[in-house]
Amino acid sequence: MRVPIPIRGPLAFPFRVCGVTQSKMNPNICTICERSFRFVKKQRHISATATILFADIRGYTALSERMDPVVLSEIVSAFHGQCAQAIWDNDGIVNKQMGDGLMAIFNFPIKIEHHASAAVTAAIGIQRHCAVALTDLASRHDKLAIDGLGVGVGVHTGQVEIGEFSTFRSEFTAIGGAVNMTARLESQAAAGEILVSAETAAAAPDLVAGTTTRTLTLKGIEHPVLAHVLNTAH
Repeated sequence: MRVPIPIRGPLAFPFRVCGVTQSKMNPNICTICERSFRFVKKQRHISATATILFADIRGYTALSERMDPVVLSEIVSAFHGQCAQAIWDNDGIVNKQMGDGLMAIFNFPIKIEHHASAAVTAAIGIQRHCAVALTDLASRHDKLAIDGLGVGVGVHTGQVEIGEFSTFRSEFTAIGGAVNMTARLESQAAAGEILVSAETAAAAPDLVAGTTTRTLTLKGIEHPVLAHVLNTAH
């Protein structure tokens, strides 16, 4: 599903005429991947192994009750911008943006041999770049207190179903237990933390070496879950 012809510069013109442009999910793929999944794959959905990443702004809800909406929009824009760049730098796609959170997929449609490592590397990049962006915003807005404000990230590797699951939107996404697990991990991550599942850690041992572990009871997950904790706040 990756188009080998660049979609930038003069060569992009015939594609744009036909309505094919750079995908918002990742500028290295095109909207054929984004909007024509069933025609390219010849089916509505497929099974695939992928690494999923969820990220969310911690402290945002409390901040939104007392902060100017313009400043809030700057925070959200900075968050999404920094997250996207870290994800794209590691060949992932920003599959969904949900207010002050997002979901990314690694290993589809861009195939990545070491997709677990790519996702963890992206998560580290997200934490580092967002911390710098928040500090910069605080320096430009005297009343912006960033104590308690940060990003929580969850990363998990597993089998997912990828395809078009809506009758009125032609965009693919991933569903399944692995997606739910990632979302639950992210919900337990404090500001500055990355919670990495045992499955992802096993596939990216160098990146989690020396980290602490935490046993979690997650909503909707029957058994306790062991997570590796990467803390970039220190």
